Amino acid sequence: MNFLFWRIATFIELLLPFVLLVVNFFNDKLGANPVEALTHETGKWALISLLTSLTVTPAMQLSGYKKLMLLRRMLGLYAFFYASMHFLIYWVFDQSLSLQYLWEDIADRPYITVGFFAWLLLIPLAVTSTQRWRKKLARAWIRLHKLVYIIAILALVHFIWMIRADYSEVIWYGIYLAILLAYRLVRTYSPQLHFQRR
Repeated sequence: MNFLFWRIATFIELLLPFVLLVVNFFNDKLGANPVEALTHETGKWALISLLTSLTVTPAMQLSGYKKLMLLRRMLGLYAFFYASMHFLIYWVFDQSLSLQYLWEDIADRPYITVGFFAWLLLIPLAVTSTQRWRKKLARAWIRLHKLVYIIAILALVHFIWMIRADYSEVIWYGIYLAILLAYRLVRTYSPQLHFQRR
C-alpha cells in the first residue's frame, strides 16, 4: 500500500483526539472538571506523540524501511502542538492569561517548572524541523535535536508529578522511554553491538 496512505492515516489518528476533546468540551461530556480533563488529555497526547517520534529511528534502523523517517517530523510537530495546547489551556483557564500568576506558579510549583521548561525546549526543535533549517545548521542541527531525549525525560517527570492516584499508565510510559534510551545508549557507546542497516 502507498506510504502516502500511512502518512495521512497517522495525521488523522493524531488529530482525532484533539477534535474529540473539543467536541466533548462544547457538549459538556468531559466530566465534572472539563478543564482538568482537557489539560490531562492534551498533556498525555503530547507525551505519546513525543515517544512515538522517538520510536521512528529505532524502527527504521531495525527494519531497514527508511520511509518511516518521513513520519518523524509530523510526530514531533504533533508533540509540540499538544504540548502547546496543554500549556495554553492551563494559562487561559487556570491563570486567566495572567503573566504574574504564571511566573509565580512556575517559580513555586516544581512540576509546572519542569513542564514549562520542557515546552520551551520543544520550540527550537519545532522551528528548525524543516529541511531548510537542517541544511543550514548542518551538524549543529543533529546536536540540537538530541534535546528531544531530555525533553522526553522532563515531560515524563512532569506527568508523574501531576498524577495524584493511579500511576499505572505513566509507569508504562516510563518503561517505554527507558527502552528507547537504552537502545540509543547501546548504539552510541557500543559500536560492536550496532545493528546492521539493511
